[in-house]
Amino acid sequence: MAISTLSKITVPLDNQDSAASQGLLMPKLQYRFRVTLENFGISTPTTELTKQVVETSRPQVSFEEMEIPVYNSRAYLAGRHAWEPIEITLREDVNNRVQKLVGEQLQKQFDFFEQSSAASGIDYKFTTRIEILDGGNGANTPNVLETFELYGCFVTNANYNSLGYANNEPVTVTLSIRYDNAIQTPENTGLGTNVGRTVGSLITGGGT
Repeated sequence: MAISTLSKITVPLDNQDSAASQGLLMPKLQYRFRVTLENFGISTPTTELTKQVVETSRPQVSFEEMEIPVYNSRAYLAGRHAWEPIEITLREDVNNRVQKLVGEQLQKQFDFFEQSSAASGIDYKFTTRIEILDGGNGANTPNVLETFELYGCFVTNANYNSLGYANNEPVTVTLSIRYDNAIQTPENTGLGTNVGRTVGSLITGGGT
């Protein structure tokens, strides 16, 4: 049965669009996630990497500031945006599947033996998908709560990290990945949501 007092463990709201006492909402958990790299390397399946992910960062976007000097003051506008690279740390496996896929991707970008580079970006770029899951597994299929899809990815840094007799941890490789754009799915859940372009009188916050 419902325990009525638990519905009060939340922040009180005056907004008529929300319930006055809705209870604490279940948060997304950092350890319930899955990473898939599409068109990474040449071997299949690339889900060998998915099984060995230790941790990943999520997209970070920033906007350049444009300063507009005017008379006694100044105003600011949003300039071009920039996506920061993400980092993915992978465990190495004894069959060298992770190392092989990483090597294949790096070879697609630049052939280290022949000293020959790829002709164009489409020859080596891949898609990264970072999904937050609800905890389901086995017979209980997990539901995807949110997905970040990163397009036009390539590896900018591959760090094979270190070894040490005093360490008691798996061997890892850390990839720094640059990408062209990132969208959140399902539709209308974040970045990529269709909010329409505001123009003219619809702009809020003054003339600029």
